[in-house]
Amino acid sequence: MVGRVVDLIIRPLSLPAGPGGLENLFWGLRRTPYAMLLLSGGSLDCSRYSIMGWDPYLVMQAKGRQVTVQAAAGVQSREADPFTVLAEVLASLELPGEPPIPPFSAGGVGFLAYELKNHLERLPQDAVDDLGLPDMIWAFPRRLVVQDRWAGRCWQIQVVHEPPGGRAGGGRDQPELADLLAQSDHGLASYAVGRLRSTFDRERYLQAVARTREYIRQGHIYQVNLSQRFSFPFQGDFYTLLLQLFHRNPAPFYAYLNCGGFQILSTSMERFLHRQGEYLETRPIKGTRPRGATPSEDAIFRRELEASLKEDAELSMIVDLLRNDLGRVCCGGTIGVKEHKRLEAYENVYHLVSIVTGGLRPDCSHVDILRATFPGGSITGCPKIRAMEIIDELEPVVRHVYCGSIGYLGLHRNLDLSIAIRTAIRYQDQVHFAVGGGIVYDSEEEAEYEETLHKGMTLFKIIGQGGMDKDSVKAAAATSRLKRG
Repeated sequence: MVGRVVDLIIRPLSLPAGPGGLENLFWGLRRTPYAMLLLSGGSLDCSRYSIMGWDPYLVMQAKGRQVTVQAAAGVQSREADPFTVLAEVLASLELPGEPPIPPFSAGGVGFLAYELKNHLERLPQDAVDDLGLPDMIWAFPRRLVVQDRWAGRCWQIQVVHEPPGGRAGGGRDQPELADLLAQSDHGLASYAVGRLRSTFDRERYLQAVARTREYIRQGHIYQVNLSQRFSFPFQGDFYTLLLQLFHRNPAPFYAYLNCGGFQILSTSMERFLHRQGEYLETRPIKGTRPRGATPSEDAIFRRELEASLKEDAELSMIVDLLRNDLGRVCCGGTIGVKEHKRLEAYENVYHLVSIVTGGLRPDCSHVDILRATFPGGSITGCPKIRAMEIIDELEPVVRHVYCGSIGYLGLHRNLDLSIAIRTAIRYQDQVHFAVGGGIVYDSEEEAEYEETLHKGMTLFKIIGQGGMDKDSVKAAAATSRLKRG
């Protein structure tokens, strides 16, 4: 059913002169099912490469234990653990050596929804699954473009796939690279949005924070990540929204995934997992302060974050949790903290970041790594299992891709996955966008509520055409739209 990859045809590619990169080239693909864009921006050390892929030779998706693999040989559906099927697919396609074009020359591009936690641990599922979308989709592109932003170089890659018992072939009715280059000089398309609503009203969010602090006082947990989801009607071009966000606030892990019946837009700055051979890395983010309106105010917020004992303790707890997670798949004595409490600046917020690394055991696969670490500790809490139970109790709807992961699973023992924060889903003319923060015993209810608004402000301003300030966002969240079923 899966077949094998028999060749990679690689050629250099010249992009049109002027500003922009793959975000412009992808314009002609934005409405193509299973076209995927992983877009890097900014100047951080994990923002070197951008990748786009389309024309998949294989698509795997799962909902619960119903797994479907679509390929040239047909469609195969079965009831199984989705991680087991993903491991089978990757093992069948795996290629030897390093990727000819770093960091990625062939493999799957897609997402893992947060609810895949239920296949890894015995957990409750009381939150409402109001969208009913797949828990994972991985598209394996036949055509790829990889851009090295630092070196100013670009390559096109054709993945030659041979189905079982058949000859390798190309895709059908797929956009050609020449057509994409011709469309890359474009203007922004239009869209219209409706009234913003939240799954939490303000008072219920404050009560949820208070309940979390009580769980901490009773000794259940040390920390929980608590989120609220905003929704608004949307008509028009969803990809234009990504372009506006990217130009305003570039970050290392932007993504646009056209999943056929729905689209995912992510503006994440947090790396979940990076693997290159035996090297494994995770970069948790904990600790947030808003950017100031003036340079002096900005400096005050920065110093406040760097000096905060609360934020230091929160990040240190998650670093310890992730060291333990990596220890399940790494060789003894190889796990270390490469960097701790690095301050990173973005348009609306400052964040504290740590880098935890390890040496992977030679027998471990991509799926072994995911089983040991998913979902990321920075967006669950500590201890992880009890934190996930409390999240399900307090949040009214499932998270889906939010706090899951987006990125690529390479066929050359390489992967790069982000934590899907600052991430929106467009489905049935509605956009859903969640924001959250880590709650510890010293948290103040009102401050935690305000933090969620700071984190979402770039999107709120754009959909409000510049007029969506914090007061109007609070008014939009004044009533809760969804109750538990």
